[in-house]
Amino acid sequence: MQIGQRVALAGMVVSGLLAAIKITAGLMGHSTAVVADGLESAGDVFASGIVLLGLTLAAKPADWNHPYGHGRIETVTGLFVGFTLVMAGLAISANALRTIIAMPGAATLPPAPFVVWPLIGSAVAKSLLSGVKFHYGKKIRSAALMADAWNDSVDILSALAALAAVSFTIVAPHRFASADHWGAFAVGLIVIFTGIRVTRDTTLQLMDTMPDLESMEKVRNAALTVPGVRGVEKCYARKTGLQYHVDLHLEVDPAITVRQSHEIATHVRIVIKETLPWVADVLVHVEPAP
Repeated sequence: MQIGQRVALAGMVVSGLLAAIKITAGLMGHSTAVVADGLESAGDVFASGIVLLGLTLAAKPADWNHPYGHGRIETVTGLFVGFTLVMAGLAISANALRTIIAMPGAATLPPAPFVVWPLIGSAVAKSLLSGVKFHYGKKIRSAALMADAWNDSVDILSALAALAAVSFTIVAPHRFASADHWGAFAVGLIVIFTGIRVTRDTTLQLMDTMPDLESMEKVRNAALTVPGVRGVEKCYARKTGLQYHVDLHLEVDPAITVRQSHEIATHVRIVIKETLPWVADVLVHVEPAP
């Protein structure tokens, strides 16, 4: 959890610096695409802040009113990041279209050549940052951190789209006068589609979607290593934040006592939690083997 918080905080710092540089360069260099990319980075500061808040609140221990812990807060923050991306993308694209429509009757200055450097620097910095977030997001199974990683991946694509558009306008300003603004529109579309993906992934988790088959097979295999287990009839799992809660139906010898079956179930619970750190707890139901 502390790793996730540190990564989110680092993302806020990097995104804040990039946003300030790109917005300043875009305004001074007369580039709509660079300003749009800077505004997207400014939104990343807010998104990373929400992720940091979610990871902090999700770390609260379970209580009488939340017996499964507060981990779902982390998933909800990931969903909020997705909604934020969609709204930010719509705003960027709409503003770019308004500028394009107004262009025929208004004179606009071509972008200054120096605006390409903040975009190149942004693509490099966000490539490193998104790689770090994807790594630790998968490691600690954080939906919010993965959403933030996808958010940073958007910055790479948006920076490259803005770079291509600005380059066309700089090379041939009369022929590609509107390319810079179409670049800003493309940035907005990229942000929208990424937001939709993030929203979909986090919604599936809130709907208690099962983990992948390989993970479920590991749970079954861990249970079958315990002496006395004849088989596993059912095995379900649902995510509650950074970990999963497992429901397991064990098959044991029908002739053994209740106490013996209880001891087997307890042993299975301990083995699964020790073998698979991504499992928070296991609820075991014992049934007679056929």
